[in-house]
Amino acid sequence: MKNSILSQRDLAVLWHPCTQMHDHETFPLIPIKSGQGVWLEDFEGNRYLDAISSWWVNLFGHTNPIINAALKNQLDNLEHVIFAGFTHEAAIELAEKLVAITPAGLSRCFYADNGSAAVEVSLKMSFHFWQNSGETKKTKFVTLENSYHGETLGALAVGDVTLYKKTYAPLLMDVITVKSPDCYFREEGESWAHYSTRQFTHLENVLEQNSNEICAVIVEPLVQCAGGMRMYDAVYLKLLRAACDKYNVHLIADEIAVGFGRTGTIFACEQAGISPDFLCLSKGLTGGYLPLSVVLMTDDIYAAFYDDYSKMTAFLHSHSYTGNALACRAALATLNIFESQNVLENNRILAMKMTELSQRFLNHPNVAEVRQKGMIVAIELIKNKFTREPYPWQERRGLHVYRYALSKGVLLRPLGNVIYFMPPYVITTDELTFMFDIAWQAITT
Repeated sequence: MKNSILSQRDLAVLWHPCTQMHDHETFPLIPIKSGQGVWLEDFEGNRYLDAISSWWVNLFGHTNPIINAALKNQLDNLEHVIFAGFTHEAAIELAEKLVAITPAGLSRCFYADNGSAAVEVSLKMSFHFWQNSGETKKTKFVTLENSYHGETLGALAVGDVTLYKKTYAPLLMDVITVKSPDCYFREEGESWAHYSTRQFTHLENVLEQNSNEICAVIVEPLVQCAGGMRMYDAVYLKLLRAACDKYNVHLIADEIAVGFGRTGTIFACEQAGISPDFLCLSKGLTGGYLPLSVVLMTDDIYAAFYDDYSKMTAFLHSHSYTGNALACRAALATLNIFESQNVLENNRILAMKMTELSQRFLNHPNVAEVRQKGMIVAIELIKNKFTREPYPWQERRGLHVYRYALSKGVLLRPLGNVIYFMPPYVITTDELTFMFDIAWQAITT
């Protein structure tokens, strides 16, 4: 009864993200009372395994005791302070740790509130860098087909998922969009590395012809998450780093979704052995507790803004909650878990189990591909396995999977016709088995 009451109260006053609210006339919202580990519980005792880490943010489970304790301690000392002209210990310590663990050369941290804001910061900072450096013709950004970088206007402009972008196109800056290294489209028998290398020629041609007007290339390393969990080989990032150096263009790595161990290494860029000029982080940064993002950049970029005030070169970008003490403390507790526990090794074991459990989907008549990077597995549903004809979007096959899985106690939230698994790192092998079993039932029912 309380579920229903809360749902009705909600619908009277709230508007939820990424939702056609009309759907909730027939499909009730689920009010959540509590969370523990990978489980969420509603007010009627129903439990749901959080197979997507609550939109990819929750790394170490709901109400994690280590993060809880850190926040309680911080709350008794300082909740927030203006970050212009003031600082605090949690923000300093977090920046020190991030500089130490991120790819070499990233030496400064600029805090923001969320992933989209981090992308906005990186775009503005790259553009402003070139202005301060006298390269005033550099005003363009290069992005990949099917990419996603957020939903504020700048971030939306450098993305390429039509569902999010089309309506707002008249409001957005022009960008250069090149073909993606997305290995879903490789030839039969072609390796990921060969296809990704072949696709890089499109981007290199753009840089060769237009580098004098390009500020930066922005990419999601290894996995285009909101674009359907499409994946590509690390060789593409190596080629991109070399090309950006050759043509004097910045490389922005958006690791908002793939950072902090999700692809098998702490940061996806590590698998290519590269360092970007800007690294955007958020989501798992605070373990799923509080909004926080950070952009890391090189000393060269920082130096381009560092001068007498009269030169008017400062980066005048701010958020009211920049460097929030509680969020920084949650992030520190999250990083401390990585330091004190064998997280990456345990993730490798879990990832191997996910590989094993996903194998039976390969021969399903309505599965085109099963792909994986570390703790991300994606299953591409298709109407015709041999022609790769997709289901019409109007059929909303993903919604059917979502509803069925919820009825059986698993929170899956497909991306169109792509079913994916991105669970918290504290999940057990038994819970993984349950999760994949319900997904199998959902696509065969």
